[in-house]
Amino acid sequence: MKYIRYRHQGKNSYGILDGDTIREIAGGLFGDRIETGVSIALNSVQLLWPCEPSKIMAVGLNYRSHIPDRPIPKNPEFFFVPTSALLEPEGKIVLPADARQVHYEGELVIVIGRETRRVTASEANECIFGFTCGHDVSERGWQKNDLQWWRAKGCDTFSPMGPAIAKGFDWRRGRVETRVNGTVVQSGHFTELIYDPPALVSFASQYLTLLPGDVIYTGTPGSTSELRPGDFVEVEIPGIGILRNSVVAGSA
Repeated sequence: MKYIRYRHQGKNSYGILDGDTIREIAGGLFGDRIETGVSIALNSVQLLWPCEPSKIMAVGLNYRSHIPDRPIPKNPEFFFVPTSALLEPEGKIVLPADARQVHYEGELVIVIGRETRRVTASEANECIFGFTCGHDVSERGWQKNDLQWWRAKGCDTFSPMGPAIAKGFDWRRGRVETRVNGTVVQSGHFTELIYDPPALVSFASQYLTLLPGDVIYTGTPGSTSELRPGDFVEVEIPGIGILRNSVVAGSA
């Protein structure tokens, strides 16, 4: 089952994605999810990021292919991203005027489905609502030199997410591919994750309460490189969908 959030005729709603048709639901994404009987063509709506998190967590250094010459972290290396960084599918990634090394990072994103506190890895599976595609846009110079990653990872538009949340998605069989202007620049299987989704949820829940709709970006595989104005980026996870965004220059 795939769920989306969308805007149609000035109204934001949740729905079930059924091919090229959306079946509207009421009762909230994490509530009753009652079908209203209303069906809408996918091409008649604006897709939004597929849930409304109270917080975004992300983990770095979570693929061996991304850190071939560095030791494996003893724990997941989490950081926070502001929710103001979220960007909808087809939205424009805006490069700040003084940014010099903005890189792509295609990722699997965990969507939390219930209040989660101090769970084991096995219990964490029951707390995951589903998965979506994410793009953790990163300014490497700021990431290296700032005390915190608040702007390196958290600028407006630096967290594209969507297009859909796949409930029942088997991440163990999944993979992610990032393309820039149609060329494959990243590819990785989720079995390569150093800390898998249940481990990430469990570790985070030992220290803070995860709420329904909260999301965790799980890390990126392989190497990354710079984005430039005019680029078109696609993050594809088969079974979930393709997150598409263009890149534009910000004003000074």
